[in-house]
Amino acid sequence: MMDRITIRLPRQQVEMLERLVEAGEFPTVSEAVRYSVRALLEKHGNRVLREADQISFKV
Repeated sequence: MMDRITIRLPRQQVEMLERLVEAGEFPTVSEAVRYSVRALLEKHGNRVLREADQISFKV
């Protein structure tokens, strides 16, 4: 199951996403956004997890 989130983007970015769909790069704008989020997480996710493991929660 997928959760739904709401984001606000500048009109120019929305238009570019729509153009990618029209060009056949993605079936929907939602899929283009999901692709972008996956790429972001692949690029930065491991680093963030490593840094979180180094945080000490000592009181």
